[in-house]
Amino acid sequence: MASSLSNHYSSLLKLWSQTQDRSHLKKLHCLILKTLSLSADTFLSNTLITCYAKSDLLSYARNLFYKIPHPNSFSWNAILSAYSKAGCIPQMEKVFFSMPERDGVSWNSLISGYAGHGSRDRAVVAYCAMLREGRIPNRITFSTMLILSSACSSASLGRQVHCQIIKFGFELYVFVGSPLVDMYSKSGFIREALQVFQGMEEKNVVMYNTMMIGLLRCGMVEDSKKLFREMAERDSISWTTMVTGLTKNGLELEAIDLFREMRAAGVGIDQFTFGSILTACGGLSVLELGKQTHAYISRTHYDDNVFVGSALVDMYSKCRSIRHAEVVFRRMRTKNIVSWTAMLVGYGQNGCSEEAVRIFCEMQKHGVEPDDFALGSVISSCANLASLEEGTQLHCRAIVSGLISFITVSNAIVTLYGKCGIIEDSHRSFDEMQTRDSVSWTALVSGYAQFGKAKETIDLFEKMLNDGVKPDGVTFIGVLSACSRTGLVEKGYSYYNSMIHDHHIVPVADHYTCMIDLLSRAGRLKEAEDFIKQMPCHPDAIGWATLLSSCRFHGELEIGKWAAENLIELDPNNPASYVLLSSLHASRGNWDEVAKLRRGMRDKKVKKEPGCSWIKYKNKVHIFSADDQSHPYSERIYAELEKLNDKMIAEGYKPDLSSVLHDVSESEKIHMLGHHSEKLAIAFGLIFMPPELPIRVVKNLRVCVDCHNATKFISKITGRDILVRDAIRFHKFSGGVCSCGDFW
Repeated sequence: MASSLSNHYSSLLKLWSQTQDRSHLKKLHCLILKTLSLSADTFLSNTLITCYAKSDLLSYARNLFYKIPHPNSFSWNAILSAYSKAGCIPQMEKVFFSMPERDGVSWNSLISGYAGHGSRDRAVVAYCAMLREGRIPNRITFSTMLILSSACSSASLGRQVHCQIIKFGFELYVFVGSPLVDMYSKSGFIREALQVFQGMEEKNVVMYNTMMIGLLRCGMVEDSKKLFREMAERDSISWTTMVTGLTKNGLELEAIDLFREMRAAGVGIDQFTFGSILTACGGLSVLELGKQTHAYISRTHYDDNVFVGSALVDMYSKCRSIRHAEVVFRRMRTKNIVSWTAMLVGYGQNGCSEEAVRIFCEMQKHGVEPDDFALGSVISSCANLASLEEGTQLHCRAIVSGLISFITVSNAIVTLYGKCGIIEDSHRSFDEMQTRDSVSWTALVSGYAQFGKAKETIDLFEKMLNDGVKPDGVTFIGVLSACSRTGLVEKGYSYYNSMIHDHHIVPVADHYTCMIDLLSRAGRLKEAEDFIKQMPCHPDAIGWATLLSSCRFHGELEIGKWAAENLIELDPNNPASYVLLSSLHASRGNWDEVAKLRRGMRDKKVKKEPGCSWIKYKNKVHIFSADDQSHPYSERIYAELEKLNDKMIAEGYKPDLSSVLHDVSESEKIHMLGHHSEKLAIAFGLIFMPPELPIRVVKNLRVCVDCHNATKFISKITGRDILVRDAIRFHKFSGGVCSCGDFW
């Protein structure tokens, strides 16, 4: 009767431990104590120890073990296994060395405890001690050691274990074969992995899945597809492995087709499958398919899953539907660092840098510590905003937290200082990096290029090549733009040809735009026209606008008309074509043509982006537009401008009336020029910014000729350094001279 009751209780204990129901487990223990003599039933005590360990109630398991009058080998192994799985290494060692007898289970628990909790060397020592004691390893021992070899990427250890697997006759065991295949493939020895796989007489679905993962990891997509089709039996992991592998290898369309096939086959879809297919949708920017997948996720009740929710945020962000991403993010009941980072990066990718900084602050309020990816992303957003104050605070945080050692963070810091106009700090941060990649070099090259420092840009680029770092397309954009901004046409052509023939980089729209800018900015407009006609594709809107802008600057009406017509055809709602062509006609006094273009803009409801400039002071951004009277300190700002204007005229300043595109009197033109947004922002800075600090102004459009000249005079008169970041580049005004050399 007692034996039957003991078995019944044992079954119930196992049931409650599987469901992790701690309350029922404890109640059942109380019932056992009332109805049986637990001290006399070692079998039931052993079962209780195991169940408490599985339910993370280690203290209960320990207390129970020490109350057993005569623990047997099962008792010792039960408590040893409990400590091993919990990672309590000192207690595990104490129990192991106190055991009156040790068997294979004891050694496996010891090795597994070391291996599973970061003590690789001690696991190897324990394995060798087991062999010296004459114990023959079993399949669990070998599997543990192979998993350890994979985790440590130690092919040498794995090979030694493989030799012993053959020695002890375990080479045909599937349980050993799968981790052996995994070890070789993770170590990059895919041929050896295939040899092991093909040498197995019996293969189960786990082994097929392991081999497929290895092939996909090494980019052997066709081999993995063939293997997948050969499988007699496939589980959900098989399908998910292929969908994920195809996505990671850039075959998103095939991944989507396989996902549809998976659904048609009635295979169960889990969070990992959804994560992979959403990544594929994001990679292809197929919003409609992403929405359909989202609807299917909702029907299968996976929308509350934090993994799937994060993937949805990422998918919508990559599909340029940031508001949908925001809605998904706000509805998520549980968020982790991946969720917050997905939203943060999404804002950055969609040009919403202010929102990215805001969500980072919100993340901190929720007590979520950023990782290197999150911190690097928010620093990049600060760089896009030219927000030096927040950026430097995040730089300090990176140093204090130790995340500065991650290359993603260091690269973002180099970019930050470059985009904020402090190229010296950018270079210093670059020099302090322990490791650098092509992104690090490109960030610094682009920083110098934005400043128009062609010599430094080219010298740095040549040093990059000499150091054996391979440039990418973005690096060449920086080099070509530096050449264009300083008029180095032949040098730019040389780098363009080298990019194609020496580095085998296929030009994209940005490279073509750089070449158009290189030629047209230097006044070689006919060559720019010929270059465009020889291009394998038409320029994008930025390319045509670049040519049109140079035509306006150099007064070339015919090519300008050609560029404007193409720009209007490509992007009818782009105001640049109308504004630049109007400017070109205005410079020639063709006011009828100007009026005609403006009527065309009104009829087509095309609106010109209003120019504005902003300056940050005491954590507040002050924004100005032309003739702005809304600022609370407008009186003082305009009075400061009047004083500056008188001093500038005394120094020889003459307003450049060609910058005014209106048919009005000369005095009215002078008045309009005097109240441009950047001048208002600079005047504000002169009033409020401490004399020892530079004045930093950002403008959303290209700075006009008159404002450029005026700022040179202001820097000379006041003795202040003034940094202006416009839509094209950085201008550092100091002592009456601009860093661009008046070529922008």
